Amino acid sequence: MITFNHLQKVYESTQALKDLSLTIPNGKIFGFLGHNGAGKSTTLKSLVSIIEPTSGSIAVDGYELAEHRLDIKRRIGYVPDSPDMFLELTANDYWDLIASAYQIPKEKRERRQAELAQLFDMTAHADSPIGDFSHGMRQKTIVIGALLPDPDIWVLDEPMTGLDPQAIYDLKQLMRSHAAKGKTVIFSTHVLATAQELCDELAILRHGELIYTGSVKQLLSTMPDASLETIYLKMAGRQADQATVNDLEGGTGNV
Repeated sequence: MITFNHLQKVYESTQALKDLSLTIPNGKIFGFLGHNGAGKSTTLKSLVSIIEPTSGSIAVDGYELAEHRLDIKRRIGYVPDSPDMFLELTANDYWDLIASAYQIPKEKRERRQAELAQLFDMTAHADSPIGDFSHGMRQKTIVIGALLPDPDIWVLDEPMTGLDPQAIYDLKQLMRSHAAKGKTVIFSTHVLATAQELCDELAILRHGELIYTGSVKQLLSTMPDASLETIYLKMAGRQADQATVNDLEGGTGNV
């Protein structure tokens, strides 16, 4: 279980997160939805220790991140919001770096890397520089690196951007399988149909504030026959107002 307690993040004069508190249970696919600048990436980067929150705390299975940072980081696989990194390395070099950081035993690393590279059609490209790859191939390289240690917690920031249809399908299957094992998948997306298809629970952020957290089923029940896209835009879109948000929450106590 992952708990965010009164998390705030201020960048100079901009408050990216405003008193965020929510709980992500184990064994779920949990989605973060929100417009650009809503605070999704800030939340995920705080969890993976890239960003230090201005105030508040994060706990994983009862252990405070600030006190057990290295142990918790070893339990997390992270796909950032851009794959344009380590461009001078080959894919194999990058996976070597990940394997070393996570201290993956050689036999396990070789087996899992072979499986993932074959699944994402990257075997023939393993010795090529990442800088020579298309955006989609860079994304596959980073995804493989994140999943290589087989960590308990997957934190995926817009993981399907640039992927081809087969890779998107395969990643979705991996996400479902991981959650079915009682482990945790956290991802952000702008594709609301994907969120509706995959998520067990989700959080919706608007201007750094949490306006909904709870099950997808419960949210959809607030407007029978409406899609998640329709409901989301009424809550977080251009025409959203507090009265609409309150109506859609329906007194569930989820925010």
